[in-house]
Amino acid sequence: MSKYTDLKSECYEANLLLPDYKLIDLTFGNVSVGDSSRGVFAIKPSGVDYATMKADDMVVVDFEGKVVEGSLRPSSDTPTHRRLFLAFAGIRSVVHTHSRNVVAFAQAGRCIPCLGTTHCDYFYGEVPVTRAMTAQEVESDYEWNTGNVIVERFAGIDPLVMSAVLVKNHGPFVWGPSGKKAVEYAFALEIVAEMAMKAMQLHPNVESVPPCLLEKHYKRKHGAGAYYGQPK
Repeated sequence: MSKYTDLKSECYEANLLLPDYKLIDLTFGNVSVGDSSRGVFAIKPSGVDYATMKADDMVVVDFEGKVVEGSLRPSSDTPTHRRLFLAFAGIRSVVHTHSRNVVAFAQAGRCIPCLGTTHCDYFYGEVPVTRAMTAQEVESDYEWNTGNVIVERFAGIDPLVMSAVLVKNHGPFVWGPSGKKAVEYAFALEIVAEMAMKAMQLHPNVESVPPCLLEKHYKRKHGAGAYYGQPK
């Protein structure tokens, strides 16, 4: 029996949520779930159809990039996931999708502005977008360098407060404390991207929410003083 059964099961279940939430088309997208105490993460295998995928198909990779369990090739985005696990202490899961409204912002090279309380409930301010990658970064160790431009963009930003980023010309990477929660954040990101796009069409000069409203809505769901939902 695998000593990574728990990790692979959580990863598998989180990956199955992507088509359920309509966050992916075809086989685009992947979820990884990490365990820092063991120095490994499980990730979806590359190009495997969600309808036929099994929990045992999940590939376990260590933080050095070596496959430690699994017979299939891991997602091509594995180096990006690994870079984020190494850089952002405290995250347990990374999600990458090509959800359509979020990708539209990424392709336009625009942050997703914080225009309403739905956004405030999940993301503490506008969701940042990275710079464009250079030709050298694309041609040499592309997926690892994708992680590098994310880490570069997060200089001065707490990844435990802002749990998403848009990679310019590419799409979103989102993270969280569990596979299920990270996918929830990715779903919320797609929702607020669609809302923002429609608001900007209706009112091209729409303004961001006032700081007091952002503060109130974010902190009533997150942090020591949170009071949304039921006690744990």
